Amino acid sequence: MLTNNMSVNKLLSMTTPTSTFAPQVASFFDPDTSTFTHVVWDETGGRAAVIDPVLGFDPASGLTSLVPLQPVLDHLRLHHLTLDWILETHAHADHLSSAPQLQARMGGRIAIGRGIAGVQATFKRLFHLEPELPTDGRPFDHLFDDGERFQIGRLQAQAWHVPGHTPADIAYVVGDAVFVGDTLFPPDVGTARCDFPGGDARALYRSVQRLLSLPADTRLYMCHDYPSTGRPVEAMTPAGRQAELHVHVHRGIDEAGFVAMRHARDAVLAPPRLMIPSIQVNIRAGHWPAPDPADPAGGQYLKQPIRPPRDPLASH
Repeated sequence: MLTNNMSVNKLLSMTTPTSTFAPQVASFFDPDTSTFTHVVWDETGGRAAVIDPVLGFDPASGLTSLVPLQPVLDHLRLHHLTLDWILETHAHADHLSSAPQLQARMGGRIAIGRGIAGVQATFKRLFHLEPELPTDGRPFDHLFDDGERFQIGRLQAQAWHVPGHTPADIAYVVGDAVFVGDTLFPPDVGTARCDFPGGDARALYRSVQRLLSLPADTRLYMCHDYPSTGRPVEAMTPAGRQAELHVHVHRGIDEAGFVAMRHARDAVLAPPRLMIPSIQVNIRAGHWPAPDPADPAGGQYLKQPIRPPRDPLASH
């Protein structure tokens, strides 16, 4: 299946039913943020979950767009699916979530790992956000504990806490399909950075090993791909291929070596392009701040921290 506008979204449909109610997966790529949104469902006319939906956002104008979400909506309707869950793997720093817009059109519960409460508290302090902003996990509809089981129609699913990139990352295990968030990228790309508040390279290494301990044919679905060789984007890589070929965590790479590599790489990485707006929106389950009462038009505003220029003579 292909979307009509390949310049905006590429649909990679990877439906591999191995039994009557094996997970079926369709993956949608947003090239502006290099992000995959996945739909997993049990059967046509059945129940579904959407993982990591994307909202289009132009930081120069403040305009949002449902263009990245539209093929996801089309897919749900084409297969006559009832949406049970909107699953976030973490509070993303590289794109804004369209979870509320998806929920308004298709229903479902917006969920994330229970550790989001600590992430909310951290960024509320760092951005000096409004006092009334909750730091208990609201407004997410559900907070998953590590190992918690849940249903997507006839599919059995489980949430796994996979910290490291952030302290609250969650992977979702649905049969032989696992949605890994930012823990892993395709083998030639690497692993997620660990220099955000609460990030931990040692924790990430252990989270990755948990994923790579799965059977070799387990389908690991990525949240991002950044191909540099002209190859097609890769939404899914089997666990065995990751363990053999992954540039950062293939077999033989120990924890100390991984941590040293990750620290060195993180020290030279620039902040993500959409980090400032993304964090402020995504810790609110994709919702925007309340309208500013001082604005007669009811405008909504995000904060932009400003850092004064460094004085090159200050250290002399």
